[in-house]
This record gives sequence, C-alpha cells and structure tokens, in this order.
Amino acid sequence: MTDPVLILVRPQMGENIGAAARAMLNFGLTRMRIVGPRDGWPNPKAVAMASGAGRVLDSAGLFADLPAAIADCDFVFATTARGRELTKPVMTPERAMEYARALSAEGKRVGILFGPERAGLENEDVVLANAIVTVPVNPEFPSLNLGQCVLLMGYEWARQTQETAPEVMNFARTEFAGQQEIEALANHFEDRLEAAGFFFPAAKAPGMKVSLRNLWSRLPLTSAEVRTFHGMLRQIAFKLGQSKYDPGATGRDDDGNGGD
Repeated sequence: MTDPVLILVRPQMGENIGAAARAMLNFGLTRMRIVGPRDGWPNPKAVAMASGAGRVLDSAGLFADLPAAIADCDFVFATTARGRELTKPVMTPERAMEYARALSAEGKRVGILFGPERAGLENEDVVLANAIVTVPVNPEFPSLNLGQCVLLMGYEWARQTQETAPEVMNFARTEFAGQQEIEALANHFEDRLEAAGFFFPAAKAPGMKVSLRNLWSRLPLTSAEVRTFHGMLRQIAFKLGQSKYDPGATGRDDDGNGGD
C-alpha cells in the first residue's frame, strides 16, 4: 500500500512546517511536498519544530507550483473549512481516508492538500482536487492550525490502516484473579462478617451470602487486588483480636496463594 503524499501549499511559517512533519511521523507518514514556501527552503525553524521528525523534512520535495506537485497523483483531496461554490464531493476526514486507503490498496497515489495559514487554499487550488475534506468543527471558529489539520488527517489514515483494539486492560505486573482466588476471598470475607455478626437475622443470612458471592464474581479483580483485600481483613481481625482466618477446604492461604 502506497502512503498518501501530504502537500503543503504556500506555507508561511517554518514552525508550522515542522509541526506538520512531526504530526506526519506520529502516524507513520513520511511523504511531504512543499509548494512555494514563503520563507524559502530549507528552513531552520522547521527543523527545530520538527523535534525528531527531521527525516520527513530531509526527504520533502520542493515545488514551484501546485500542478507540478500533484502531477503524479491519481486522486487529490483538498482540506478546507470554507464553503466553495464548486461541484465536488465533500467528505469528513474519516470517509476521505477510508477512500484513500481503498485507492492506495489498488496502487493509486493519493495527494492531500493543506493551504497556507492565513486563509487556506484558494479556489484555484481546490479546483485541481478531486474531492474536498472538511473537519466538522465549531462553525463559529472553524480555523485549524496547519499542524493540527495534518494531525487529524494522519490519525484518520492510521485508523483506516491499522488494527487497534478500542479498549485494552493495562496490567501493572499482575493479572486478573482466577476463580480459586475469588472463592478464597469470598470465604475470607464471609468468615469475618460471620464473626462480626453481620448475617442477621438468621433467616436472611443465606440470601445475604448469595448476594455477596455474586458481587465478588462480578468484580474484575486482579490477583494484586485480591491480596490487598486479604491483607485488609487480616489487619482488621488483628485489631479486633479475632483468630486467623481458616480457609478450610480451599487449600489456599489467606493471600489466595496455594498452601504448602
């Protein structure tokens, strides 16, 4: 799959070019082209702002005009926040990068245009594109910084080309507690509550115990958290002068670990 080419049209500030390069590399994009930069090229301010993404700038192509920059592109997107009196498809970044991925999978070269900071792309630029990309932002303040716009497009490209789980559990040197660990903890709690006279009146005790067992089985506890609960119960029992918890038939000690 060929990555899209990101084309900065008449960028004004070297810092914004550097920020765009950094945003690109965040999402694995390295193909930058620059059309008519106001302050010339190369630009030391761009290098300083790139902060580790200098290789994107080192390989960037410099072009005198936009037609030359997109000459080898099969499909071009123009990013703009302003309405245009042009008959073209207008896409969200998500839809645009979904389409870009399909084109790239066919070996097509895709270009994405970003306009200068002052007013964005001119109609003379947009007319050369096949489609428009507009970010659904606050209509009362639609202006995006160049680096921000590149970041949004890069993020959507990455979402379309990488398999990333929407949610994962980050374990801090532990794992989810097993069924035996949860059972031992439930036994420990039940023993302490029994000693404290919690299960009263006696007629309601069976139902109360079932509710507590259901609570423990429903909680996504880690092994470390189970050990913490055992420690809390031991300390409470020690302060109250109660005897040590006897795990009985579970064969596990009050830390939830296997007995000797």
